[in-house]
Amino acid sequence: MTDPQEHGELVVVTGMTGAGRSTAAKELEDLGYYVVDNMPPSLLRDVVRLVDESRGFEQPVAVVVDVRSGSFFESLQANLALGATGRHATLVFLEAADDVLVRRQEAARRPHPLQGSGQLLDGLQRERKVLAELRSDADLVIDTSSLNVHQLTERIADAFGTPDTVRLKVTVTSFGFKYGIPVDADFVADMRFLPNPHWIPELRPGTGRDVEVADYVLAQAGAAEFLDGYVPVLEGVAEGYLREGKRFMTVAIGCTGGKHRSVAMTEEVVRRLGASGFDVRASHRDLGRE
Repeated sequence: MTDPQEHGELVVVTGMTGAGRSTAAKELEDLGYYVVDNMPPSLLRDVVRLVDESRGFEQPVAVVVDVRSGSFFESLQANLALGATGRHATLVFLEAADDVLVRRQEAARRPHPLQGSGQLLDGLQRERKVLAELRSDADLVIDTSSLNVHQLTERIADAFGTPDTVRLKVTVTSFGFKYGIPVDADFVADMRFLPNPHWIPELRPGTGRDVEVADYVLAQAGAAEFLDGYVPVLEGVAEGYLREGKRFMTVAIGCTGGKHRSVAMTEEVVRRLGASGFDVRASHRDLGRE
């Protein structure tokens, strides 16, 4: 048997309807958790076992349980108390004031699952009674009444993130404009203002990864000035993304064919961002297409 100390975290998210369970689940997913939403508590041990078998014991798991689970909900405390999952479990309870929950539900135009033929507030009051004991057992209670989405994701990241998972992950990809702009890019930069190595016979067969081609591109007028101005902009935006709870940023750098200029500049941007401490990787979408 494996040592439970070596197993990944098990986080169970529950709480009031409209208090932010979906937001918490999305943030946990961004932090690397395997997330299961609206899971019957009776399946908790089975889900953890399947994750252990398919992804390994170190894979952290998060499950979202709420009153939509009906009668199954009552078994949650029993399943957690048994400790049969072999993992350290943390119970997170999200709540908010009734008036805030009513406004959120009305904005979403969804009835409360326990509302029945009554008012929305009736459903919330029934839900509070059902969850009262579970709330008292929670390891972490977060009142989201005065929190926006970004503030809630920050609270979840503070509680369950690691130095690696809370870092912004930056992908810098080169591309060729003649093949189309990457649709998932947050930023697009155009390197066609630089002379094209394609027109230099000895450089044409190479790519921006080759030293001779990269040296040529970086030595051109405007290349250093672009890098000196653009990289600090990306660094500033990256810090802002983190403050807003965004964990991924994609920067696309293009030239005509995605072989020379864009590749060389992509590698240099990655080098500079990496030197500044960012978790960054290079990707070359169109390299090899010519």
